[in-house]
Amino acid sequence: MAMQDARHSLVQNASVDLKTLSVSALYDLVAPCVVPSGSPSARFANWSRTFHCTPLVVFEPCDVEQCRLIFELAQREQRTVRIVGAGLSPSDLACTSDFMLRTSKLNKLRVVDPEKHFVVCDGGIKLEDLERELATHNLALRNLGSISMQAMGGVITTATHGTGIEFKVLGDDVLSLSLLLADGTLVYCSRHENQDLFKATLCGLGSTGLVISVQIRVEPAFQLREAQVTRPFDEILANLDDIVHQAQHVRLWWYPQNKSVRVCSANRTTAIEPEHSEPSFKSFQPAFLTHHLVEFFLFLARIWPVLAYYIARYVAWMESAPKVVVGESGSILRADCRFAQHTTEWAIPYEHAQTCLIQLRDWLETEPYSENGTYPNFPIELRFSAPDDIWLSPAYGRRTCWIGIIQFKPYGLPVRYQELFRRFEAIMSSYDGRPHWAKPHHLGPHQLRRLYPHFDDFVAVLERVDPMGMFRNENVRRHIFGERGPAIDPRLFKQHKGASDSSFYA
Repeated sequence: MAMQDARHSLVQNASVDLKTLSVSALYDLVAPCVVPSGSPSARFANWSRTFHCTPLVVFEPCDVEQCRLIFELAQREQRTVRIVGAGLSPSDLACTSDFMLRTSKLNKLRVVDPEKHFVVCDGGIKLEDLERELATHNLALRNLGSISMQAMGGVITTATHGTGIEFKVLGDDVLSLSLLLADGTLVYCSRHENQDLFKATLCGLGSTGLVISVQIRVEPAFQLREAQVTRPFDEILANLDDIVHQAQHVRLWWYPQNKSVRVCSANRTTAIEPEHSEPSFKSFQPAFLTHHLVEFFLFLARIWPVLAYYIARYVAWMESAPKVVVGESGSILRADCRFAQHTTEWAIPYEHAQTCLIQLRDWLETEPYSENGTYPNFPIELRFSAPDDIWLSPAYGRRTCWIGIIQFKPYGLPVRYQELFRRFEAIMSSYDGRPHWAKPHHLGPHQLRRLYPHFDDFVAVLERVDPMGMFRNENVRRHIFGERGPAIDPRLFKQHKGASDSSFYA
């Protein structure tokens, strides 16, 4: 009922027939939400500083009516509109050469219903802000990904996931959405109303419309007890299924360089235990030795690549001691991303995980010595999730093992990564791997149609709700519609175009 009330109040805000306004009148009306061209916010760079763009115009609307004006103006001027939250995607997913709409001011928590265990929030609210507000009501999200800087709209439209073999991607907890379509219509959708639009928007890459509000399931706040232990890779491989099922949330950090795996297993707890902490004089040393010193040596590894091997062994040793941490759920589920980085992540069927890991191990032992080989950084992350029914979710219809690799960018400087990622991707593809939508990959509609049974249904929804392609930026046109050419090539958005950091596809 609360969601229905919120929906009707939004619909009642619609008023003037925008078609009667001239283009100049539209420009006057959107002027208050235009970011000045001289502002740093008029340019965009993703978190890892791997992709950059300078949109034609950047808008920061405060309400639905301003969004309608922007959409009308875009249609008149035949421009696309890219909707951007926090810009965390390490690919060019958020980049555009046309209009950009930042959702930073559409960021409120609207409804809290502790009895029915849901809240309604704006699509632009950041997870970290939502978590903070939920805590004041003694509530929490059931699961989280590694970081909480993302906007809610980005979380659900890219199938952001946490870990836990019984937990689905975060978007599965969404109960309903209010969506502003390209023609300015505000539509309500759920599993019971406008189902196709709902299934398409959850992991829709922002191409169905602007997520105005989200009704999402929450729970009473809870604590997690996480045990961390380092074990030999062969032991993990032999007992993988038991390890994955030994706790509610299991995350593995694999250091191939010293053949070890850091196992992080977290369960809910009601025990009164203090959150793990160390005196400041002790905590400084690990922070210095595993961050600042490591970053410096990674910088040197750009000149002497073999150093990357020894750095990884050093970090694995530094973090090898057993540890138990107890704390509120968010503090346990989130992870430290350390430095800016290139990264790619793929989702493979869980039943292929052991075989795939063996092949990855064999490849990584020879990669640095192959033609154009690269010393891989550390660690390789493994997470797990349950099957879901979201059309383009990489976990659609199957239990999933998510495998991600990274190449750190010390001090934000370019590093080699393209061939490493290509070879990793080839192995993942051989196991029917599906790429994480927010991360770089080069699959087009021909390959994606084979991987996703509802791919054509998704495209049909896009053509119905956005026939002129107003929400199709270069990334969507490339991957979903198979377009090619210099106007949509990701190199368009690369800051460094030298041999060491050219495009992922170069």
